[in-house]
Amino acid sequence: MAVSPEPPSPSWPQVAQDFDLPQQCTWLNSCGIAPMPRPVLAAVKAHLDAYAHRGIFAMRSEPELERAIASRIEELLHAEAGSVAPIHHTTEGMTFVSLGLRLEAGARIALMANEYPSNVYPWQHWEGKGVELATVADGPTPDAVLDSARQTLTPNTRVLSVSAVHWCTGMPLPLEDLGALCAERDVLFVVDGAQGVGHVPIDVAAQGIGVLAFSAWKWLMGPLGLGGLYIRPDLVDRLAFPFKGTGSVVDDQVYLPYRDAIKAGTSRYVLSTPSFTDWAHFDASLTYLRQLGLEAVRARVQQLADHLAAGLKALGFTLARDAFAPARSAIVAARHSRIEAKRWVELLATRNIVTAERLGWLRMAPHVHLTEDDLDRVLQTLAAMTE
Repeated sequence: MAVSPEPPSPSWPQVAQDFDLPQQCTWLNSCGIAPMPRPVLAAVKAHLDAYAHRGIFAMRSEPELERAIASRIEELLHAEAGSVAPIHHTTEGMTFVSLGLRLEAGARIALMANEYPSNVYPWQHWEGKGVELATVADGPTPDAVLDSARQTLTPNTRVLSVSAVHWCTGMPLPLEDLGALCAERDVLFVVDGAQGVGHVPIDVAAQGIGVLAFSAWKWLMGPLGLGGLYIRPDLVDRLAFPFKGTGSVVDDQVYLPYRDAIKAGTSRYVLSTPSFTDWAHFDASLTYLRQLGLEAVRARVQQLADHLAAGLKALGFTLARDAFAPARSAIVAARHSRIEAKRWVELLATRNIVTAERLGWLRMAPHVHLTEDDLDRVLQTLAAMTE
């Protein structure tokens, strides 16, 4: 599909002024939950004010708002029109797809080791039906993951489901190579895009992705409790559809007589009345990021991560990213021989610096609300703690 041209690169210190959160703390956990910029907050307030004063008639129609969100995500993923729908979160999307598959006993589903639960739990019901859940090693390099996948994808394997970016180390997975491997072996390639969408380049066609589910509240700065689901158009009708709801049918605004005709695309998974406030929030965050330039934002968070990583190495930290270079990630996972990662998180929290511990790594993820000066203050704090 056509991609809109990128706007001129913004002034990043000026962009950082769009956020109130840095005045309260140094938020380095945007791969968990990203902050909300003031323009998005203003849009959500305007939506609620209009609703309070004029009710439902002040709101954009459900089809209009749904299409606005979906079309922007389709553009971001280089996806076909009608292939994306706003849903609640990654787990919901994975569950829709898992329950829609038609697998026989003896089939195999391959998942990645140390995966986030949203890409594990939705598949576990298959174990009670004679389907094997196999494990692909999770690193420490993209090549190691690819080699493990080659060994794990047996003739009985029907699905490979992995994350675009490892949630603990920040390692981007070799999606194009994995997609080609799945195509070669007739395996459905499913991707958990929670840590990937808006963070690393994703092209569902070029990477052979059949299904992708993601959350909105990480790199896309959207609301908690909202996400997206992409299903390649030729797969939609091959999946069983056990969740028929008011919003799943053709002409869903006409309630009687009941109908059996299901919507043609992924929109069928918007089962009923959505949270319009969340949709307004997500539409505003996507608009904000698009105005900045999605490619420019992606380059900026990588730049910030590189700045942070260089400072950490100078302080004697070991970085997970060194093993998977030259792959780029804005998630910086670090270890230091003197203090365990969990203790680092606790110590930094006393200085209003928010990080996370994952698999023994101190995990940090800057977004455009931060500047190099903010990161230098974090590094100065760490330096004082290591003396």
